[in-house]
Amino acid sequence: MTQAKLETEVSKYMSYVLRHAPEAAGLTLDAEGWVSFDELEKALMSKYGVSRADIIAVIENNPKKRFTLAHNRIRANQGHSVDVDLALNPSEPPATLFHGTSLVNWQSIEREGLQKIQRHHVHLSADVETAKIVATRRKGEYLILRVDAARMFSEGHSFFVSDNGVWLAESVPVQYLSPDTGTP
Repeated sequence: MTQAKLETEVSKYMSYVLRHAPEAAGLTLDAEGWVSFDELEKALMSKYGVSRADIIAVIENNPKKRFTLAHNRIRANQGHSVDVDLALNPSEPPATLFHGTSLVNWQSIEREGLQKIQRHHVHLSADVETAKIVATRRKGEYLILRVDAARMFSEGHSFFVSDNGVWLAESVPVQYLSPDTGTP
């Protein structure tokens, strides 16, 4: 296996155990999603034969900056399906946020807005370019949605921003959404 493929495999596994199934690696997340880096390192060394330096390289090279490593603890920045409180403080969002999705989802989004489904929050991007990157990873044609975050915030909805700059909301009701036409 090439080094790049190994890094991808390790990164995916880290995302899986730190966001969805810590027990698969014999880990227990604390209330805020943190786990001992030493414990994660043992699990990854056992499964993949990687070193501490390899794991740190995965964390540092991850283009989405999915993980935070601090004081010998690590956690995923967002996207959890397990019960954690990321202890994020509400933040005032930029006037407009964006969400990339598959075009096949538009009919249900048009009826119900953006829902967190099995995650803790809806993930939003501060710029259209990032939303496009997310959208192109979906299957089939994609759609970029514009979120009127300023109006949503002024009407009492809360926003949070994770350590890696992803904006989070409980949901985005349909009245704050519109397809992005590429114009400001």
